[in-house]
Amino acid sequence: MNRVAVINVVGLTKSLLGEHTPRINSYLEGAVLSSFRPAFPAVTCTAQSSYVTGQPVSEHGVVANGWYDRENAEVKFWKQSNHIVQGEKVWDILRRENDGFTCAKLFWWYNMYSTADWTITPRPMYPADGRKVFDVYTQPMGMREEVKADLGEFPFPAFWGPRAGIDSSKWIADSAMWAEDHHEPTLSLVYLPHLDYCLQQYGPGDERVNVELTQIDNVVGGLVDFYNDRGIEVIILSEYGISKVDQPVHLNRVFREKGWITIKDELGLELLDCGASKVFAVADHQAAHIYVNDKSLIDEVKKVLLETEGVEEVRVGEHDRAGDLVAISKENAWFTYYYWQDDQVAPDFARCVDIHRKVGYDPVELFLDPELKFPMLKVAKFLAKKKLGFRAMLDVIPLDADLVKGSHGRDNVVEGEQPIFATSKKLNLTEVSAAEQVCERIIEAVTKDLKEG
Repeated sequence: MNRVAVINVVGLTKSLLGEHTPRINSYLEGAVLSSFRPAFPAVTCTAQSSYVTGQPVSEHGVVANGWYDRENAEVKFWKQSNHIVQGEKVWDILRRENDGFTCAKLFWWYNMYSTADWTITPRPMYPADGRKVFDVYTQPMGMREEVKADLGEFPFPAFWGPRAGIDSSKWIADSAMWAEDHHEPTLSLVYLPHLDYCLQQYGPGDERVNVELTQIDNVVGGLVDFYNDRGIEVIILSEYGISKVDQPVHLNRVFREKGWITIKDELGLELLDCGASKVFAVADHQAAHIYVNDKSLIDEVKKVLLETEGVEEVRVGEHDRAGDLVAISKENAWFTYYYWQDDQVAPDFARCVDIHRKVGYDPVELFLDPELKFPMLKVAKFLAKKKLGFRAMLDVIPLDADLVKGSHGRDNVVEGEQPIFATSKKLNLTEVSAAEQVCERIIEAVTKDLKEG
């Protein structure tokens, strides 16, 4: 067996490689680089599930980052149990066929209760007093205190929200090196999310992205050097590219105008009641799953979608978890979850970083409300109240979808915005042309006889 590290650099594409990525370029000089059609939808949970199972969405069932649970009548986003991903995983396949194989899974999603040997994943604690305490979850459980003792607390605010930045990717890279020093796994799966933030905030081509490229290049370069020094084969991978956008599309507002949405008044604010609605959308970047509780409306819903500005295509869901219909935006557009018609009655969590209660993914959480005169003062007051044990709400997120300049999710994208797969020429692997092939290539990288290659 060969020892292999797969570095998943989210958002990295051929179009971003250049003067600001010298260390990645150096690695690529001795590598074979291919780009490929992304999984659909081209979002984190779906892409990673295709990578680790080698199966399409219709088989592994991860239809997006979140979807509507029809039995519970609830939208569920960013769940973490590995049991959600249907099918045998790459580490199980390799362990079954190779004695002594081990795997470290570092911040790849669906990491809780995984059968990988060592895992680290973000997982806050939620005490009964209403606090949210940032933390990580590890397997084995005792590894949590060991890694934090050596690396410090995981910088959770840098992982998502207005303060998202390079510190989270640095910590994850450090945890990958920590896992190697302590356990020497055969296969390491490492997730570096940094480019996801700036590319959604600024859009590709914005000069501000250049600094961010240099930052992640240094992190990746350091990891590559670390693994090379230990004779570990490196694969650099990404999940999708980011497209420049300037048109948010509010499908739930369209459905509300048709009388298909049911709204529940909660203390004077509006809450979308999915179970009571005839039709609603679960938005996820440039794809939206449309759940039609009144099946007699399906044809009309499809017609309305195709007539909505910013919608390019409508498909049929490919799994029981999927919407009855799946809308795909045009290249310059993306879907919001917004359903209210007056910001004054938007739900309180709309102005918070709250990834679990919104009926869709919300990239506006990357921004501080520009209308707040002293946003950091408000943050400081919030933290002070929480430290004293008082209830408080950090409502600093704007409701202006026009702030978002980059998005992803479409599978029909130009080559420069496709995900990449790069391996050492020494491995002599066949290029990847589809997301489902990544699993097979990882297996080949681990098991290939390099003397023959």
